[in-house]
Amino acid sequence: MLHIDHLTKSYGSKKAVDDLTLHISPGEIYGFIGHNGAGKTTTLRSVAGIQSFDSGEITIGGRSIRTDPLACKQMMGYIPDNPDLYDYMTGIRFLNFIADVYGVSAEDRKRRIDEVAGRLELTKDLGQPIASYSHGMKQKLAVVATWLHRPRLILMDEPFVGLDPMASRLLKDMMREVCNEGGAIFFSTHVLEVAEKLCDKIAIIRQGKLVRAGTMDEVRGDESLEEVFLELEAEK
Repeated sequence: MLHIDHLTKSYGSKKAVDDLTLHISPGEIYGFIGHNGAGKTTTLRSVAGIQSFDSGEITIGGRSIRTDPLACKQMMGYIPDNPDLYDYMTGIRFLNFIADVYGVSAEDRKRRIDEVAGRLELTKDLGQPIASYSHGMKQKLAVVATWLHRPRLILMDEPFVGLDPMASRLLKDMMREVCNEGGAIFFSTHVLEVAEKLCDKIAIIRQGKLVRAGTMDEVRGDESLEEVFLELEAEK
């Protein structure tokens, strides 16, 4: 589904991501773990095609984000850590705008908005301007917008920050449903407990470099990572 091969991105003399290679298969919820500033957001933004990278290759469903970005973006959805929405729009107008961008039919968009917004208890707020939304409500709206075109790959940057416990549980259920239908999830977090309970596999990044990747049991069993785990625990 997602192949990241030797990805490198620098800002001046600092390498934010240093020769990163990760492969994510259909059906996997893949957690990307690291402290703040480790390179998680830079990686996700590169995969999403939002920013360029210096070297390496990223392919989604066999298509290159460099040479075929539109095809890649049709297959993916991306939720940043702080959704940049159009505050002057109402929630429903924003969702219809996103549906238009992805060519979602009127029938399909209504059904999907009703389903996802209903599950997240956002339906009654869709007629209000986004400027009036709390951070958690904006997160929920971003989730509804992302699910609209049924992407095969969903990227999320710290998706549970700002969500109440009920919404977090619902989002986790929705993530698993995507994978059960053959999609894949790649999301960042610095909270180990989230990854332990949710992920099929995880990757740990530290100062731009991949430290370890595998199942949670494989990673937890690596005694050489004790210092990394302590750093993450201290940052919670």
